Amino acid sequence: MSRPATLALALAAGAALGAATRAGRRRLDLRGRVALVTGGSRGLGLALARELGTRGARVAICARDETTLARAREDLARRGTEVLAVPCDVGDPDATRALVERVLQQWGRLDVLVANAGIIQVGPLATMTLDDFREAMRVNFWGAVHPALAAIPVMRRQGGGRIVTISSIGGKIAVPHLAPYDASKFAVAGFSEALGAELAGDSILVTTVYPGLMRTGSPRHATFKGRHRAEFAWFSIGDSLPGVSTSVERAARRIVDACERGEPHVVFTVPARAAALVRGLCPGTVLRLLAAAAALLPAADGAGGRAVPGRESESAWSPSALTALGDRAGRQHNQAG
Repeated sequence: MSRPATLALALAAGAALGAATRAGRRRLDLRGRVALVTGGSRGLGLALARELGTRGARVAICARDETTLARAREDLARRGTEVLAVPCDVGDPDATRALVERVLQQWGRLDVLVANAGIIQVGPLATMTLDDFREAMRVNFWGAVHPALAAIPVMRRQGGGRIVTISSIGGKIAVPHLAPYDASKFAVAGFSEALGAELAGDSILVTTVYPGLMRTGSPRHATFKGRHRAEFAWFSIGDSLPGVSTSVERAARRIVDACERGEPHVVFTVPARAAALVRGLCPGTVLRLLAAAAALLPAADGAGGRAVPGRESESAWSPSALTALGDRAGRQHNQAG
């Protein structure tokens, strides 16, 4: 082997060893730690709370719907998790500060924040209003900003912590018929990655998560506009298909693993990673592909802008055999209400 090649190999090995050593030093043992999961009453949030509890964390969850929240608290308690459930709208800064104070009153510390709360509005751009964009930003963006800003001073006093922010592949690639959601998730990603850069010196490690499609049962709680039954059908089918989507349990394990290791950036599933890579290399090509996909989605066709919940948008296509996996996930993750 030539001297330059030997030197390059040595440098690469040294860099890998250094990275492994740093990763070992910063790995977080979750046993006895305190974690707060926003939007923790159902779907991915509940799966994350279960996974954190399984690894020994004490878990606080919050959500707006008190009935769903109570069911989630009972679910976690049955599994042996020490749990606190607090009704909270994380789009409200005062309520969010009070939430963090309640966690501190209960356990005296906060080691992990998972900013997961979110909403999804589906439909053609022509059916969306300024209020749709405002509400997406209020819940998805400000719902990540408020708890993070409340948690950071606590973590600084403690000498460190973890913040996990759930963006979306829709925060890297603007998926058609999800314009308010896309815009808010791009904003979440920018905020989270800025936190990661600025807080590293305080030993607060930030993980920005870009999930692809997951089988959570969440389409029932999304809202649909335009031809709402057709919109619900494509969205719920895509959310359910194996190979395209992943199980929410697997997603939760991947996210909590990243939290423990302090990974800055997580993208899954395989289709989502491939799409993000192609978007970085060939943005123009991806834009043309997205335009072609948008042309295949249901047109507004003069339909009104009324928002209809997914549970009121069922058709012969959904629920069906095509959505069976997603429907089962919904039953298992408190989405039935």
